[in-house]
Amino acid sequence: MRFTKMNGAGNDFIVLDNLTEHIPHDRFPVIARTLCHRHLSIGADGLMVVDAPLQGGDYRMLFYNSDGSEGEMCGNGARCICRYGCEHGLAGEVQTVESPSGIVTGRRIDRRNYRIRLTDPSVIDLRRTVEALGKTWDCSYIELGTPGLPHAVVPCPGLAEKTMDDLRELGKALRWHPAFPKGANVNFCDIAASDRIVELTYERGVEDFTYACGTGTGSTVLALTLMGKVSGEDVAVAVPGGELRVTIDRDNGSIRNIWLTGPTNIVCEGEVRDEDLHI
Repeated sequence: MRFTKMNGAGNDFIVLDNLTEHIPHDRFPVIARTLCHRHLSIGADGLMVVDAPLQGGDYRMLFYNSDGSEGEMCGNGARCICRYGCEHGLAGEVQTVESPSGIVTGRRIDRRNYRIRLTDPSVIDLRRTVEALGKTWDCSYIELGTPGLPHAVVPCPGLAEKTMDDLRELGKALRWHPAFPKGANVNFCDIAASDRIVELTYERGVEDFTYACGTGTGSTVLALTLMGKVSGEDVAVAVPGGELRVTIDRDNGSIRNIWLTGPTNIVCEGEVRDEDLHI
């Protein structure tokens, strides 16, 4: 079984091409759990699978978190998949990728930078107050796509000076909070300057902080744009793995597009030889 290891701003993935491997879909959860383990195998935040399209797209993208759960979509993973698809001849520089939560459009900017149109928001709640760890937190709640990928956006003043250890307990508490019926990816954010944000995401399915979360970044910029705190035009978002940029297109108050742009990196390619994996 061949694999490619990629990352988008530090959000890392194992990519499998099921157009050539023909692996039964019911095997992907155990493959994800096994290969994504950082100490016992290759290690990654998630598993990305390229498969045959079902809705007329160039190809289909399946995403599995490191715990084996299937995700609705992954923004940084989609950017990596778009590079994979372009460089492997599955599509051109502009491509249409099917995901469980809807169609993702990707565009090559240059060799390493890719831009995608995230799936449309299906839920936008800019004011959702929750109680956690003995305090009240004012959050926004956004779901992207259908079925929706859930995100909580949590203002966190002084975020640049905080560490993952400082926020891990709160991140876990909010991730499982009953105010978020599907659970939530928790995006802590702070405005560093005009149209510049600092962000740190505690990810559902990884159950810890990751170096970047593309859909979380898009959701965060969307919420802050709608609240008038950023312009929504090429907003720079600093994450532990680098920088992502988001543009929100609006038409008479309606959200038309959420564009996510950022780097990709091909780390290695090879053959899976993990003896603990029984396919």
